[in-house]
Amino acid sequence: MIRTILLLLLIFPAFSYAQPETKDLEELKKEILLLRADVENIQLNLSQSERKFKQGIAVATVGYTMVIAGGLMLGRQNDDLGKGLLIAGGATGITGTIKMVDAFKYLGRAARKKSGN
Repeated sequence: MIRTILLLLLIFPAFSYAQPETKDLEELKKEILLLRADVENIQLNLSQSERKFKQGIAVATVGYTMVIAGGLMLGRQNDDLGKGLLIAGGATGITGTIKMVDAFKYLGRAARKKSGN
C-alpha cells in the first residue's frame, strides 16, 4: 500500500509537467499562425501600395509633360492649345500626385491595427 502511494506521488508530478508543455505548444502554434497572417497582410498591402504608386507616377508624369508642352506653346500660333494643355496637364498631374500620396495609406494599415492591441 505504501509502495503504491509512493509510486503515485512520483508519477503524479510527471503528468502535471506534461500538460503545460502541450499547452505552450498549442499557444506557440497559434502565435505562428497569427504571425503568418500578419506577414500575408503586410505583403498584400505592399503590393497594393506599389501598384497605386506606379500608377500615380505614370499619371503625374503624363500630366506634367502636358504642362511643359502647353507652356512651350504659349505666345505662339497655338496659344489656345497651350492654355488647354496647361489646364488639362495640371489637373492630370495633380491627380497623379494624389494617387501617389494615396498609395501610402496601405503601408500604415498594419501599423494602425497593431497599435490598438
